[in-house]
Amino acid sequence: MKPDFKKLHLRRPGIKWSLFASFLAFSLILVALLWMFQVVFLGRFYRAVKTAQIRRIAATVAENINHSELDTLIDRIAEQGDLSIRIFTVSGSDLASIEIGPASLINHLSLADLFNLYDKTVAAGGEYLKFYNRASFDNDRYDDRQFVGNVPPPVDNQLTSLIFCRQVTLANGTSAVILLNTMLSPVTATVDTLRIQLIYVTLILIALSLGLALLLSRRIARPIVRINEQSKQMAAGDYSVRFAAGDYREIGELAETLNQTVVELGRVEALRRELIANISHDLRTPLTMIRGYAEVMRDLPGENNPDNVQVIIDESNRLTSLVNSILDLSKLQSGASQFEPSDYDLTESIRDIIARVSKLTEAEGYQIAYVANEQAVVHADAARIEQVLYNFLTNAVHYAGPDHQIEVRQTVRAGWVRIEVVDHGEGIPEDQLQHIWERYYKSDKLHRRAVMGNGLGLSIVKNILEQHGARFGVDSRPGEGSTFWFELPVIDL
Repeated sequence: MKPDFKKLHLRRPGIKWSLFASFLAFSLILVALLWMFQVVFLGRFYRAVKTAQIRRIAATVAENINHSELDTLIDRIAEQGDLSIRIFTVSGSDLASIEIGPASLINHLSLADLFNLYDKTVAAGGEYLKFYNRASFDNDRYDDRQFVGNVPPPVDNQLTSLIFCRQVTLANGTSAVILLNTMLSPVTATVDTLRIQLIYVTLILIALSLGLALLLSRRIARPIVRINEQSKQMAAGDYSVRFAAGDYREIGELAETLNQTVVELGRVEALRRELIANISHDLRTPLTMIRGYAEVMRDLPGENNPDNVQVIIDESNRLTSLVNSILDLSKLQSGASQFEPSDYDLTESIRDIIARVSKLTEAEGYQIAYVANEQAVVHADAARIEQVLYNFLTNAVHYAGPDHQIEVRQTVRAGWVRIEVVDHGEGIPEDQLQHIWERYYKSDKLHRRAVMGNGLGLSIVKNILEQHGARFGVDSRPGEGSTFWFELPVIDL
Protein backbone atom coordinates (compact mmCIF):
# COMPACT_ATOMS: atom_id res chain seq x y z
CA MET A 1 0.00 0.00 0.00
CA LYS A 2 1.17 3.50 -0.79
CA PRO A 3 1.68 5.74 2.23
CA ASP A 4 -0.87 8.48 2.77
CA PHE A 5 1.38 11.52 2.49
CA LYS A 6 -1.42 13.86 3.52
CA LYS A 7 -1.83 12.04 6.83
CA LEU A 8 1.94 11.92 7.30
CA HIS A 9 2.07 15.65 6.69
CA LEU A 10 -0.64 16.30 9.25
CA ARG A 11 1.31 14.32 11.88
CA ARG A 12 4.23 16.72 11.66
CA PRO A 13 4.40 19.38 14.38
CA GLY A 14 3.46 22.92 13.45
CA ILE A 15 6.00 25.71 13.17
CA LYS A 16 4.87 27.16 16.50
CA TRP A 17 5.69 24.02 18.48
CA SER A 18 8.82 23.34 16.46
CA LEU A 19 10.14 26.81 17.34
CA PHE A 20 9.06 26.32 20.96
CA ALA A 21 10.95 23.02 21.19
CA SER A 22 14.03 24.54 19.51
CA PHE A 23 14.18 27.52 21.89
CA LEU A 24 13.64 25.29 24.91
CA ALA A 25 16.30 22.79 23.79
CA PHE A 26 18.75 25.66 23.26
CA SER A 27 18.12 26.95 26.79
CA LEU A 28 18.57 23.48 28.31
CA ILE A 29 21.87 23.03 26.46
CA LEU A 30 23.09 26.36 27.88
CA VAL A 31 22.13 25.26 31.39
CA ALA A 32 23.90 21.93 30.90
CA LEU A 33 27.06 23.67 29.72
CA LEU A 34 26.89 25.98 32.73
CA TRP A 35 26.73 22.97 35.06
CA MET A 36 29.61 21.25 33.28
CA PHE A 37 31.98 24.21 33.43
CA GLN A 38 31.00 25.54 36.87
CA VAL A 39 30.72 22.22 38.73
CA VAL A 40 32.11 19.20 36.92
CA PHE A 41 35.23 20.76 35.37
CA LEU A 42 35.88 23.49 37.96
CA GLY A 43 38.70 21.52 39.63
CA ARG A 44 40.42 20.81 36.31
CA PHE A 45 40.25 24.46 35.27
CA TYR A 46 41.64 25.51 38.64
CA ARG A 47 44.58 23.13 38.32
CA ALA A 48 45.28 24.25 34.78
CA VAL A 49 45.34 27.93 35.84
CA LYS A 50 47.66 27.28 38.81
CA THR A 51 49.98 25.18 36.65
CA ALA A 52 50.27 27.89 34.01
CA GLN A 53 50.91 30.49 36.73
CA ILE A 54 53.72 28.53 38.40
CA ARG A 55 55.40 27.85 35.03
CA ARG A 56 55.48 31.60 34.30
CA ILE A 57 56.99 32.30 37.74
CA ALA A 58 59.67 29.62 37.22
CA ALA A 59 60.58 31.18 33.87
CA THR A 60 60.97 34.63 35.52
CA VAL A 61 63.22 33.23 38.25
CA ALA A 62 65.31 31.32 35.68
CA GLU A 63 65.85 34.50 33.63
CA ASN A 64 67.15 36.32 36.74
CA ILE A 65 69.06 33.40 38.33
CA ASN A 66 72.42 35.24 38.20
CA HIS A 67 71.10 38.64 39.27
CA SER A 68 72.67 40.22 42.36
CA GLU A 69 69.22 41.02 43.82
CA LEU A 70 67.83 37.52 43.30
CA ASP A 71 66.78 37.22 46.97
CA THR A 72 64.68 40.39 46.75
CA LEU A 73 63.04 39.12 43.58
CA ILE A 74 62.05 35.72 44.94
CA ASP A 75 60.77 37.31 48.18
CA ARG A 76 58.43 39.51 46.14
CA ILE A 77 57.36 36.66 43.85
CA ALA A 78 56.76 34.27 46.75
CA GLU A 79 54.65 36.80 48.63
CA GLN A 80 52.57 37.84 45.62
CA GLY A 81 52.14 34.27 44.30
CA ASP A 82 51.57 32.68 47.73
CA LEU A 83 54.15 30.00 47.08
CA SER A 84 57.47 28.71 48.42
CA ILE A 85 60.67 28.90 46.40
CA ARG A 86 63.90 26.97 46.84
CA ILE A 87 66.97 26.94 44.60
CA PHE A 88 69.00 23.78 45.19
CA THR A 89 72.42 23.21 43.60
CA VAL A 90 73.82 19.87 42.51
CA SER A 91 76.49 20.23 45.16
CA GLY A 92 73.81 19.85 47.82
CA SER A 93 73.62 23.48 48.96
CA ASP A 94 70.77 26.01 48.79
CA LEU A 95 71.33 29.13 46.68
CA ALA A 96 68.11 30.67 48.01
CA SER A 97 65.09 29.58 49.94
CA ILE A 98 61.86 31.17 51.09
CA GLU A 99 58.89 29.50 52.68
CA ILE A 100 55.37 30.91 52.47
CA GLY A 101 52.63 29.26 54.51
CA PRO A 102 52.66 26.22 56.71
CA ALA A 103 51.81 23.82 53.91
CA SER A 104 55.17 24.13 52.12
CA LEU A 105 56.78 20.81 51.23
CA ILE A 106 60.01 21.69 49.42
CA ASN A 107 61.65 23.21 52.52
CA HIS A 108 61.01 20.02 54.52
CA LEU A 109 62.28 17.51 52.00
CA SER A 110 65.30 15.40 52.84
CA LEU A 111 68.48 15.65 50.83
CA ALA A 112 67.69 12.33 49.19
CA ASP A 113 64.26 13.62 48.13
CA LEU A 114 65.86 16.76 46.70
CA PHE A 115 68.37 14.80 44.64
CA ASN A 116 65.53 12.52 43.51
CA LEU A 117 63.60 15.56 42.24
CA TYR A 118 66.77 16.87 40.56
CA ASP A 119 67.28 13.56 38.74
CA LYS A 120 63.63 13.50 37.60
CA THR A 121 63.92 17.08 36.33
CA VAL A 122 67.02 16.28 34.28
CA ALA A 123 65.41 13.11 32.95
CA ALA A 124 62.25 15.07 31.94
CA GLY A 125 64.28 17.51 29.86
CA GLY A 126 64.67 20.36 32.35
CA GLU A 127 61.13 20.68 33.73
CA TYR A 128 59.23 18.42 36.09
CA LEU A 129 55.74 18.84 37.54
CA LYS A 130 54.28 16.74 40.32
CA PHE A 131 51.07 16.81 42.41
CA TYR A 132 51.31 15.45 45.97
CA ASN A 133 48.74 14.75 48.64
CA ARG A 134 49.77 16.81 51.64
CA ALA A 135 48.87 14.07 54.10
CA SER A 136 51.41 11.67 52.57
CA PHE A 137 54.25 13.87 53.91
CA ASP A 138 52.90 14.23 57.47
CA ASN A 139 53.56 11.38 59.90
CA ASP A 140 52.24 13.20 62.95
CA ARG A 141 48.61 12.28 62.62
CA TYR A 142 45.88 11.44 65.04
CA ASP A 143 44.16 8.10 64.72
CA ASP A 144 40.65 9.07 63.66
CA ARG A 145 39.36 5.78 65.05
CA GLN A 146 39.64 7.18 68.57
CA PHE A 147 36.74 9.53 67.83
CA VAL A 148 33.08 8.61 67.67
CA GLY A 149 30.42 9.85 65.29
CA ASN A 150 30.75 11.19 61.75
CA VAL A 151 34.17 12.78 62.06
CA PRO A 152 35.26 14.81 58.99
CA PRO A 153 38.73 13.96 57.62
CA PRO A 154 41.59 16.35 58.39
CA VAL A 155 41.77 19.38 56.15
CA ASP A 156 45.27 18.43 55.06
CA ASN A 157 43.97 15.21 53.56
CA GLN A 158 42.02 17.30 51.07
CA LEU A 159 44.96 19.59 50.20
CA THR A 160 47.04 18.97 47.12
CA SER A 161 50.56 20.31 46.89
CA LEU A 162 51.99 21.29 43.49
CA ILE A 163 55.75 21.10 43.06
CA PHE A 164 57.36 22.41 39.89
CA CYS A 165 61.07 21.92 39.18
CA ARG A 166 63.15 23.68 36.52
CA GLN A 167 66.81 23.05 35.82
CA VAL A 168 69.12 26.08 35.40
CA THR A 169 72.87 26.72 35.08
CA LEU A 170 74.53 29.29 37.33
CA ALA A 171 77.15 31.82 36.20
CA ASN A 172 79.96 29.62 37.54
CA GLY A 173 78.71 26.64 35.52
CA THR A 174 77.10 24.86 38.44
CA SER A 175 73.83 23.06 37.69
CA ALA A 176 70.90 23.88 39.93
CA VAL A 177 67.16 23.29 40.13
CA ILE A 178 64.48 25.84 40.94
CA LEU A 179 61.73 24.33 43.09
CA LEU A 180 58.40 26.10 43.41
CA ASN A 181 55.71 24.84 45.70
CA THR A 182 52.12 26.00 46.14
CA MET A 183 48.98 24.54 47.56
CA LEU A 184 45.84 23.87 45.57
CA SER A 185 42.94 24.83 47.77
CA PRO A 186 40.06 22.34 47.82
CA VAL A 187 37.17 23.42 45.61
CA THR A 188 34.64 21.20 47.35
CA ALA A 189 33.08 24.05 49.29
CA THR A 190 33.05 26.22 46.17
CA VAL A 191 31.46 23.45 44.15
CA ASP A 192 28.83 22.89 46.83
CA THR A 193 28.03 26.60 46.84
CA LEU A 194 27.87 26.77 43.06
CA ARG A 195 25.74 23.64 42.93
CA ILE A 196 23.13 25.18 45.23
CA GLN A 197 23.19 28.42 43.26
CA LEU A 198 22.94 26.59 39.96
CA ILE A 199 19.90 24.67 41.14
CA TYR A 200 18.07 27.95 41.65
CA VAL A 201 19.55 29.44 38.49
CA THR A 202 18.49 26.37 36.51
CA LEU A 203 14.93 26.53 37.78
CA ILE A 204 14.73 30.26 37.01
CA LEU A 205 16.28 29.80 33.55
CA ILE A 206 13.96 26.92 32.67
CA ALA A 207 10.93 28.99 33.73
CA LEU A 208 12.16 32.00 31.76
CA SER A 209 13.06 29.79 28.80
CA LEU A 210 9.58 28.26 28.75
CA GLY A 211 7.99 31.69 28.75
CA LEU A 212 10.40 33.18 26.23
CA ALA A 213 10.19 30.16 23.94
CA LEU A 214 6.40 30.26 24.00
CA LEU A 215 6.34 34.03 23.40
CA LEU A 216 8.85 33.95 20.54
CA SER A 217 7.31 30.90 18.90
CA ARG A 218 3.90 32.56 18.94
CA ARG A 219 5.29 35.87 17.70
CA ILE A 220 7.18 34.29 14.81
CA ALA A 221 4.61 31.63 13.93
CA ARG A 222 1.49 33.81 14.10
CA PRO A 223 2.04 35.72 10.82
CA ILE A 224 3.12 32.51 9.05
CA VAL A 225 0.03 30.66 10.26
CA ARG A 226 -2.15 33.60 9.20
CA ILE A 227 -0.57 33.69 5.74
CA ASN A 228 -1.05 29.92 5.46
CA GLU A 229 -4.77 30.25 6.23
CA GLN A 230 -5.14 33.09 3.73
CA SER A 231 -3.26 31.04 1.14
CA LYS A 232 -5.83 28.29 1.56
CA GLN A 233 -8.56 30.82 0.76
CA MET A 234 -6.62 31.89 -2.33
CA ALA A 235 -6.19 28.26 -3.37
CA ALA A 236 -9.96 27.82 -3.03
CA GLY A 237 -10.48 30.58 -5.61
CA ASP A 238 -11.05 33.57 -3.31
CA TYR A 239 -8.93 36.25 -5.00
CA SER A 240 -10.29 39.03 -2.80
CA VAL A 241 -8.07 37.95 0.09
CA ARG A 242 -5.25 40.32 1.08
CA PHE A 243 -2.18 39.24 3.00
CA ALA A 244 -1.17 41.39 5.97
CA ALA A 245 2.50 42.12 6.60
CA GLY A 246 3.94 40.88 9.89
CA ASP A 247 6.60 42.33 12.20
CA TYR A 248 9.49 40.89 10.18
CA ARG A 249 10.92 42.05 6.88
CA GLU A 250 10.83 38.60 5.26
CA ILE A 251 7.18 38.11 6.28
CA GLY A 252 6.35 41.53 4.86
CA GLU A 253 8.08 40.72 1.57
CA LEU A 254 6.25 37.38 1.40
CA ALA A 255 2.91 39.07 2.05
CA GLU A 256 3.61 41.66 -0.65
CA THR A 257 4.59 38.93 -3.13
CA LEU A 258 1.44 36.95 -2.36
CA ASN A 259 -0.71 40.08 -2.73
CA GLN A 260 0.77 40.62 -6.18
CA THR A 261 0.14 36.95 -6.94
CA VAL A 262 -3.51 37.29 -5.91
CA VAL A 263 -3.90 40.30 -8.20
CA GLU A 264 -2.31 38.43 -11.10
CA LEU A 265 -4.40 35.33 -10.44
CA GLY A 266 -7.52 37.46 -10.39
CA ARG A 267 -6.58 38.95 -13.72
CA VAL A 268 -5.82 35.50 -15.12
CA GLU A 269 -9.19 34.28 -13.91
CA ALA A 270 -10.87 37.24 -15.62
CA LEU A 271 -8.93 36.50 -18.81
CA ARG A 272 -9.92 32.85 -18.55
CA ARG A 273 -13.59 33.78 -18.43
CA GLU A 274 -13.07 36.19 -21.30
CA LEU A 275 -11.21 33.47 -23.21
CA ILE A 276 -14.16 31.14 -22.84
CA ALA A 277 -16.50 33.86 -24.08
CA ASN A 278 -14.26 34.86 -26.98
CA ILE A 279 -13.36 31.38 -28.14
CA SER A 280 -16.96 30.23 -27.76
CA HIS A 281 -18.14 33.11 -29.92
CA ASP A 282 -15.29 32.84 -32.44
CA LEU A 283 -15.93 29.13 -32.86
CA ARG A 284 -19.69 29.24 -32.74
CA THR A 285 -20.16 31.94 -35.38
CA PRO A 286 -18.27 30.26 -38.27
CA LEU A 287 -19.61 26.83 -37.30
CA THR A 288 -23.16 28.21 -37.35
CA MET A 289 -22.53 29.81 -40.73
CA ILE A 290 -21.02 26.63 -42.17
CA ARG A 291 -23.85 24.50 -40.85
CA GLY A 292 -26.54 26.93 -41.98
CA TYR A 293 -25.25 27.33 -45.52
CA ALA A 294 -24.63 23.59 -45.84
CA GLU A 295 -28.21 22.83 -44.78
CA VAL A 296 -29.53 25.43 -47.23
CA MET A 297 -27.50 23.88 -50.06
CA ARG A 298 -28.81 20.45 -49.09
CA ASP A 299 -32.47 21.31 -48.61
CA LEU A 300 -33.20 24.09 -51.12
CA PRO A 301 -32.94 23.56 -54.89
CA GLY A 302 -30.70 25.99 -56.69
CA GLU A 303 -28.77 27.08 -53.55
CA ASN A 304 -25.79 24.89 -54.35
CA ASN A 305 -23.97 27.77 -56.00
CA PRO A 306 -20.40 29.22 -55.85
CA ASP A 307 -21.42 32.06 -53.53
CA ASN A 308 -22.68 29.73 -50.81
CA VAL A 309 -19.66 27.48 -51.23
CA GLN A 310 -17.40 30.54 -50.85
CA VAL A 311 -19.09 31.46 -47.56
CA ILE A 312 -18.38 27.97 -46.23
CA ILE A 313 -14.75 28.24 -47.39
CA ASP A 314 -14.34 31.68 -45.76
CA GLU A 315 -15.76 30.52 -42.45
CA SER A 316 -13.55 27.40 -42.55
CA ASN A 317 -10.55 29.68 -43.07
CA ARG A 318 -11.58 31.69 -40.02
CA LEU A 319 -11.63 28.50 -37.94
CA THR A 320 -8.26 27.47 -39.33
CA SER A 321 -6.81 30.89 -38.55
CA LEU A 322 -8.05 30.68 -34.95
CA VAL A 323 -6.61 27.19 -34.40
CA ASN A 324 -3.30 28.15 -36.02
CA SER A 325 -3.03 31.24 -33.85
CA ILE A 326 -3.55 29.20 -30.70
CA LEU A 327 -0.95 26.66 -31.83
CA ASP A 328 1.56 29.41 -32.74
CA LEU A 329 1.19 31.07 -29.35
CA SER A 330 1.57 27.77 -27.50
CA LYS A 331 4.75 26.94 -29.45
CA LEU A 332 6.24 30.36 -28.85
CA GLN A 333 5.56 30.29 -25.11
CA SER A 334 6.84 26.73 -24.69
CA GLY A 335 9.97 27.33 -26.76
CA ALA A 336 9.03 24.60 -29.22
CA SER A 337 9.02 27.04 -32.14
CA GLN A 338 12.41 27.09 -33.86
CA PHE A 339 13.81 30.44 -34.95
CA GLU A 340 15.96 30.61 -38.05
CA PRO A 341 17.59 34.06 -38.07
CA SER A 342 19.48 35.31 -41.11
CA ASP A 343 20.60 38.59 -42.64
CA TYR A 344 17.90 40.03 -44.89
CA ASP A 345 16.67 43.35 -46.29
CA LEU A 346 13.88 44.48 -43.99
CA THR A 347 13.02 47.46 -46.20
CA GLU A 348 12.26 45.33 -49.26
CA SER A 349 10.38 42.82 -47.13
CA ILE A 350 8.08 45.58 -45.83
CA ARG A 351 7.44 46.80 -49.37
CA ASP A 352 6.39 43.30 -50.47
CA ILE A 353 4.08 42.85 -47.46
CA ILE A 354 2.42 46.23 -48.02
CA ALA A 355 1.89 45.38 -51.69
CA ARG A 356 0.17 42.10 -50.81
CA VAL A 357 -2.02 43.64 -48.10
CA SER A 358 -2.94 46.57 -50.37
CA LYS A 359 -4.28 44.21 -53.04
CA LEU A 360 -6.60 42.65 -50.44
CA THR A 361 -7.83 45.95 -49.03
CA GLU A 362 -7.80 48.42 -51.92
CA ALA A 363 -11.29 47.38 -53.01
CA GLU A 364 -12.60 48.70 -49.66
CA GLY A 365 -10.75 52.02 -50.10
CA TYR A 366 -7.80 51.44 -47.76
CA GLN A 367 -4.55 53.21 -48.63
CA ILE A 368 -1.20 52.19 -47.11
CA ALA A 369 1.71 54.66 -47.43
CA TYR A 370 5.30 53.62 -46.79
CA VAL A 371 8.04 56.08 -45.78
CA ALA A 372 11.67 54.91 -45.37
CA ASN A 373 14.73 57.14 -44.98
CA GLU A 374 17.22 54.41 -46.01
CA GLN A 375 17.65 50.70 -46.58
CA ALA A 376 17.85 48.53 -43.43
CA VAL A 377 19.35 45.05 -43.18
CA VAL A 378 18.69 43.08 -40.00
CA HIS A 379 19.61 39.70 -38.54
CA ALA A 380 16.28 38.06 -37.69
CA ASP A 381 13.85 35.32 -38.62
CA ALA A 382 12.26 36.79 -41.76
CA ALA A 383 9.08 34.71 -41.52
CA ARG A 384 8.48 35.71 -37.89
CA ILE A 385 9.09 39.41 -38.50
CA GLU A 386 6.70 39.25 -41.47
CA GLN A 387 4.16 37.73 -39.09
CA VAL A 388 4.63 40.74 -36.79
CA LEU A 389 4.12 43.17 -39.68
CA TYR A 390 1.01 41.34 -40.91
CA ASN A 391 -0.49 41.53 -37.42
CA PHE A 392 0.25 45.24 -37.13
CA LEU A 393 -1.17 45.97 -40.60
CA THR A 394 -4.27 43.83 -40.01
CA ASN A 395 -4.85 45.62 -36.74
CA ALA A 396 -4.39 49.00 -38.45
CA VAL A 397 -6.80 48.09 -41.25
CA HIS A 398 -9.44 47.14 -38.73
CA TYR A 399 -9.04 50.36 -36.71
CA ALA A 400 -8.07 52.71 -39.57
CA GLY A 401 -11.04 55.01 -39.07
CA PRO A 402 -13.26 56.65 -41.66
CA ASP A 403 -10.33 57.99 -43.77
CA HIS A 404 -8.99 54.45 -44.33
CA GLN A 405 -5.45 55.89 -44.26
CA ILE A 406 -2.55 53.80 -42.89
CA GLU A 407 1.08 54.88 -42.74
CA VAL A 408 4.16 52.68 -42.31
CA ARG A 409 7.34 54.53 -41.29
CA GLN A 410 10.87 53.21 -41.23
CA THR A 411 13.62 55.19 -39.48
CA VAL A 412 17.26 54.16 -39.04
CA ARG A 413 19.00 55.85 -36.17
CA ALA A 414 21.94 55.04 -33.84
CA GLY A 415 22.30 51.45 -35.06
CA TRP A 416 18.60 50.61 -34.72
CA VAL A 417 15.77 50.53 -37.25
CA ARG A 418 12.35 51.61 -36.00
CA ILE A 419 9.18 50.43 -37.77
CA GLU A 420 5.95 52.27 -37.01
CA VAL A 421 2.44 51.36 -38.22
CA VAL A 422 0.09 54.34 -37.79
CA ASP A 423 -3.71 54.44 -38.07
CA HIS A 424 -6.12 57.34 -37.55
CA GLY A 425 -8.81 55.39 -35.78
CA GLU A 426 -10.52 55.82 -32.45
CA GLY A 427 -7.39 55.00 -30.43
CA ILE A 428 -6.98 53.01 -27.23
CA PRO A 429 -7.80 54.30 -23.72
CA GLU A 430 -4.73 54.75 -21.54
CA ASP A 431 -5.91 52.25 -18.92
CA GLN A 432 -6.06 49.51 -21.57
CA LEU A 433 -2.63 50.06 -23.14
CA GLN A 434 -0.85 47.77 -20.65
CA HIS A 435 -3.25 44.90 -21.39
CA ILE A 436 -3.36 44.83 -25.19
CA TRP A 437 -0.38 42.44 -25.40
CA GLU A 438 -2.16 39.81 -23.29
CA ARG A 439 -3.75 36.68 -24.66
CA TYR A 440 -7.38 36.96 -25.84
CA TYR A 441 -7.53 40.63 -24.93
CA LYS A 442 -9.52 42.91 -27.24
CA SER A 443 -9.73 46.65 -26.75
CA ASP A 444 -13.39 46.59 -27.82
CA LYS A 445 -15.24 43.87 -25.98
CA LEU A 446 -18.02 43.63 -28.58
CA HIS A 447 -18.24 40.37 -30.51
CA ARG A 448 -19.08 42.02 -33.77
CA ARG A 449 -18.93 40.36 -37.10
CA ALA A 450 -16.74 43.14 -38.46
CA VAL A 451 -14.14 42.62 -35.81
CA MET A 452 -11.21 40.81 -37.36
CA GLY A 453 -8.85 38.63 -35.34
CA ASN A 454 -9.24 36.54 -32.22
CA GLY A 455 -7.29 38.41 -29.55
CA LEU A 456 -4.12 36.34 -30.05
CA GLY A 457 -2.29 38.43 -32.64
CA LEU A 458 -0.60 40.96 -30.36
CA SER A 459 0.30 38.27 -27.82
CA ILE A 460 2.06 36.36 -30.64
CA VAL A 461 3.78 39.60 -31.70
CA LYS A 462 5.00 40.17 -28.14
CA ASN A 463 6.54 36.68 -27.90
CA ILE A 464 8.24 36.96 -31.30
CA LEU A 465 9.76 40.36 -30.55
CA GLU A 466 10.88 39.32 -27.07
CA GLN A 467 12.70 36.30 -28.50
CA HIS A 468 14.42 38.62 -30.99
CA GLY A 469 15.48 40.96 -28.18
CA ALA A 470 13.59 43.78 -29.90
CA ARG A 471 12.12 46.91 -28.40
CA PHE A 472 8.41 47.40 -28.97
CA GLY A 473 5.40 49.33 -27.77
CA VAL A 474 2.31 51.32 -28.67
CA ASP A 475 1.48 55.03 -28.51
CA SER A 476 -2.20 55.91 -28.60
CA ARG A 477 -4.68 58.57 -27.63
CA PRO A 478 -8.46 58.22 -27.81
CA GLY A 479 -9.77 59.89 -30.93
CA GLU A 480 -6.33 60.36 -32.50
CA GLY A 481 -5.40 56.84 -33.57
CA SER A 482 -2.60 54.47 -32.56
CA THR A 483 1.03 53.87 -33.48
CA PHE A 484 2.38 50.34 -33.03
CA TRP A 485 6.19 50.13 -33.31
CA PHE A 486 9.20 47.88 -32.85
CA GLU A 487 12.96 48.31 -33.16
CA LEU A 488 15.69 45.89 -34.29
CA PRO A 489 19.48 46.33 -34.52
CA VAL A 490 20.65 47.03 -38.08
CA ILE A 491 23.66 45.41 -39.75
CA ASP A 492 26.30 47.71 -41.21
CA LEU A 493 26.98 46.84 -44.84
